[in-house]
Amino acid sequence: MKARGFATLALPAVLLLLVFFALPVVGVLADAFSEGTRAFTRVFAMPGFWPSVLGTLLLTAVASTLSIAVGVAVVQHLARLPERQRTLLSFVIALPLTFSGLIVAYGFILTYGRAGFVTQLLGVAGVEPAVFGKALFTPTGLAFASSYYLIPRVVMALLPVFVNFDRAQLAVAESLGATPAQAFRQVMLPQVLGPIAGAFCLIAAVVFGAYGTALALVGTQLEILPLQLYSLISETGSDFPAAAALALLITAACSAIMATGEWFGSRHERYL
Repeated sequence: MKARGFATLALPAVLLLLVFFALPVVGVLADAFSEGTRAFTRVFAMPGFWPSVLGTLLLTAVASTLSIAVGVAVVQHLARLPERQRTLLSFVIALPLTFSGLIVAYGFILTYGRAGFVTQLLGVAGVEPAVFGKALFTPTGLAFASSYYLIPRVVMALLPVFVNFDRAQLAVAESLGATPAQAFRQVMLPQVLGPIAGAFCLIAAVVFGAYGTALALVGTQLEILPLQLYSLISETGSDFPAAAALALLITAACSAIMATGEWFGSRHERYL
């Protein structure tokens, strides 16, 4: 009876998964293999494919590393705060997750673009607005803008781990002569490395397949895979089998990154 009850409760989730994930993937598979493997051959032969692979990997690495570094520092601070203050700050930090990539991009343009508020303030201080504002529309600027909604994901994923960590271990290490940095690196970090790696894979998968912020900031000039896919399905594109093949490749890459994160998470739970 219990098993039947659990199956009934899981039925809505299964139906949603089938309708909004399985069926679209089947449709993409059908388009991608409608010509055998020729669509994949055309994708690999596209002039911008391999530069886009390199650009996507570089963007993913830079944005994910920056977000993890800042996110871990933020979580360290939040974990030391009283619960009420921590809850309030967590709510504020999580707000960027409610915004779409386009809204984030336009917000950064209004703030850090050539005529942005921060750009104009820096111009008063002597920084050339044209040079500073132009940086936002580069891969570095895209990584910076992407971190705006990646850092909250890191914080939300790691906060329970850091809050529940037994900080008496750090106090013991410091009482034996370790500096706070040494205590964190040698005592705490080995125990939370699994969740940190899992959070890194989560945000890496997000930025690997995201295109809204990139499209708004740099158009289709930046060589990354999501923008290559957009160019294949936009008004100027007509090769839908190739677009389906590229979509499958991006999906497979994101799924592999997520699977790696799950593997790190399972290893962490196993050794606790």
